[in-house]
Amino acid sequence: MSTPMLGIIGGSGLYNIEGLSEAKWVTVTSPWGKPSDQILVGRLHNLPVAFLPRHGRGHIHTPTSVPYRANIDALKRLGCTDLLAVSAVGSLRADFKPGHFVLVDQYIDRTYAREKSFFGPGCVAHVSLAHPTCQRLSAAVRAAAISCGTIVHSDATYLAMEGPQFSTLAESRLYRSWGADVIGMTGMPEAKLAREAELCYASLSMVTDFDCWHRGHSAVEVSDVLKTLAANASAASSIVETLSMTLPNSREICPRGCNHALSHAMITAPEKRDPDLMAKLDCIAGRVL
Repeated sequence: MSTPMLGIIGGSGLYNIEGLSEAKWVTVTSPWGKPSDQILVGRLHNLPVAFLPRHGRGHIHTPTSVPYRANIDALKRLGCTDLLAVSAVGSLRADFKPGHFVLVDQYIDRTYAREKSFFGPGCVAHVSLAHPTCQRLSAAVRAAAISCGTIVHSDATYLAMEGPQFSTLAESRLYRSWGADVIGMTGMPEAKLAREAELCYASLSMVTDFDCWHRGHSAVEVSDVLKTLAANASAASSIVETLSMTLPNSREICPRGCNHALSHAMITAPEKRDPDLMAKLDCIAGRVL
């Protein structure tokens, strides 16, 4: 068993967490570069919490420039065991409406300009991503959302696009034909890196628009997105607070194996491993190294 610590990665519209006791912004040094911002640590209903604004306070990072590896590494260095990622998305379904929340179960990764792994030449590893989010943590988030009276959909597929531009109409129609439910710009490689870091990861998406496929909503307008974000951010904060009251004070091995993802993933022979890369992996893969 271990003592849980909830890491929260805030997306567009969620740049702070209210109600933390003993709250302070701390600087975390990572061998993978500088995280998006300092990390706000404290306690929420006695649960240790660490909050990181994905785009930085003031929204300075594009979806592509977010330092995903540094963010995940920094949160794990602080002791996080569980990560809840909050993000804004467009809906590719008529019944997923602006103001609704969506729990992601699967991803289609269409990003192409980002570093997607902690591993590489000198230490090769292959983790399973058949189920990229944690069922246990997602169920807890769903229960919290329902308790708060929000409309939440589960088992959704998230199409991760590069951005920063929104979709063309042809792309939006294509992604709907693939069976994607929502579209966003930050879900990948974040979920992949969380799995490599052996962290339980859940994704709570806030629907802000219908992308551009919907006949009644011909294009995504930033002004409309911002209005919906303001309301969603307040609801997201309530969900996080409720979640902090319901997570157990201790946690066992994840039934999905999230916290043992590297047990059989590393295939480079020990004598062939790059010492410099090994040093950078001290936190991410320390359990197996």
